Amino acid sequence: MSHGVPASGSVLQRSSSSDGNQPQSPEEDDRKIRRREKNRVAAQRSRKKQTQKADKLHEEYECLEQENTSLKREIGKLTDEMKHLSEVLKDHEKICPLLHCSMNFVTIPRPDALTSCLPR
Repeated sequence: MSHGVPASGSVLQRSSSSDGNQPQSPEEDDRKIRRREKNRVAAQRSRKKQTQKADKLHEEYECLEQENTSLKREIGKLTDEMKHLSEVLKDHEKICPLLHCSMNFVTIPRPDALTSCLPR
């Protein structure tokens, strides 16, 4: 049975030709060394670039987290202010003479209307 197992002769042939056991000329050796060195440098450059990109993304993430926290804090403050102002408005509406005036439909000049609401 030969379920995906090559003949022993072909394995030896492939391994001997891919091992580099065959004598090579000095030019081929130099070219192979230069190619390996060039590949090594390219791989280092690629890893460095990938690390820099990851560092930049991490910094951006931290800045966005800080901004998000700050915005959430601001939302909380504005929500509290809105609640407070709503309460102030409700309290004012209870005592505002303009809202309870029987002549509510009469046009009153704006400065008088504002001064009439102010405490005396």
